[in-house]
Amino acid sequence: MAFNFEVLKQDAATGARLGKIVTAHGEVSTPVFMPVGTQATVKAMLPETLKELGAGMILSNTYHLYLRPGHQLIRDLGGLHRFMHWEGPILTDSGGFQVFSLGALRKISPEGVLFQSHIDGSRHFLSPELAVSIQEALGSDIMMCLDECTPYPATHRQAEDSLELTLQWADRSRAARRRSVQALFGIVQGGMYLDLRKKSVEALTAMAFDGYALGGVSVGEPKDSMMAVVAETAPLLPYDRPRYLMGVGTPEDIVRCVGHGIDMFDCVMPTRSARNGLLFTNQEKVVIKHARYREDPLPIDSQCDCYTCRNYSRAYLRHLYMAGEILAMILNTIHNVRHYLALMERIRDAIRADRYPAFQEHFFNTQRMTGKDTLA
Repeated sequence: MAFNFEVLKQDAATGARLGKIVTAHGEVSTPVFMPVGTQATVKAMLPETLKELGAGMILSNTYHLYLRPGHQLIRDLGGLHRFMHWEGPILTDSGGFQVFSLGALRKISPEGVLFQSHIDGSRHFLSPELAVSIQEALGSDIMMCLDECTPYPATHRQAEDSLELTLQWADRSRAARRRSVQALFGIVQGGMYLDLRKKSVEALTAMAFDGYALGGVSVGEPKDSMMAVVAETAPLLPYDRPRYLMGVGTPEDIVRCVGHGIDMFDCVMPTRSARNGLLFTNQEKVVIKHARYREDPLPIDSQCDCYTCRNYSRAYLRHLYMAGEILAMILNTIHNVRHYLALMERIRDAIRADRYPAFQEHFFNTQRMTGKDTLA
C-alpha cells in the first residue's frame, strides 16, 4: 500500500490538525507521538504492551542498527518489523543526529560523514545514499534524509553553510531512493535563523518529499527560540504533507506545537524519565524516590487507566525503585508511555470537537496550579 496523508480537520482557531497517515503496515491517527525504540526495542516494553497502550507508530535508529546488528542481517531475517515483532508502522531516522553527537569522533565533508563507532572505535563512512540504502534494507515505513544537525549556538554563516550541505544531501537522498512504498521525509534546518528556515522550506518543498521534519531543535537553545522556529516555519510547509518535529519533547512542548500545526513527535523523555524514576501525571510530576511516597497507597495518577495505575501503589513503586528491581523500570515505563499516548488522544478529541484553544488553556492552567517537580 502506498504512503498517504490526509488532513481530516483543522481547528478553527489554531493551526492544530487532525489527520491520518496510511502506510503498508497500517494507519496512524495524527497528531501522533512515537515512542523511541532506538535499537529495535522500546526499552522495558513488549511490542504487545505498546500496542495495548495505544502506540500507533514507533521510531528506530539507523545509526545504531547499522552498527549493531547490521542492516543486512535485519534484511535477511525479514526486515525490521519481523525482526522486532512489531506489526505497526516504523519511522527510522537517518543517523544524522547521532553522528552529530559524536563530536570529535566524526568528520563531515560534502561527500558524507566519516566517524568512529562508539561501540568499538571502528571507522565508518555514512553518505546520504548509504543512509537511504540502510533504511530500505530495514524496511521502515518512513525514512529520513541524512542531514547535518546545526549546532547551537551557531553564527548565521555557520548555519547557512550547514543548511547548504543538508540541502545537497537531501537531493542526493531523493535520487538514491529505490522503494516508493517507503516514504522519504526531508529535514528543515537553518538553526535559529528564520530566514534560513524559510530558505530550507522553499528548497525542500521543490524536491517534493512525502513529508517534512523540523530538525535542529532541542539542541540546547532557549525554549522561546525553539517555539519561534516552530511557529514561523510549520505554517510554511505544504498543507497536504505530514509535519514532524524531531526530538520534542515535554507534554507542554507537544501541546504548544500541535497548536502550530505539527503532526508528529518523538522523544526519549517518557521512557528515559521512567527509568530514572520521574513519572508524569495530570497533576504534579512524581519523583518516586522521594520519601514522601514511602507509605503512599495511591496510584501514580488516579486519572490514568494504565496497568500500573490500576494495580500498584506509589509505595510499592518506590520500594521497587529503591531496591533496583527491573520491574520498577517496566511499570514506570508503562505509565509514562501511556500518559503520553493518552495526552495525544485527548489532543485529537479536542481538535475533532473544535475546542483546542480551550484544551490548551485548561492544560496550562493545570500546570500552573500544580507546579513542576524535578529529579532533584
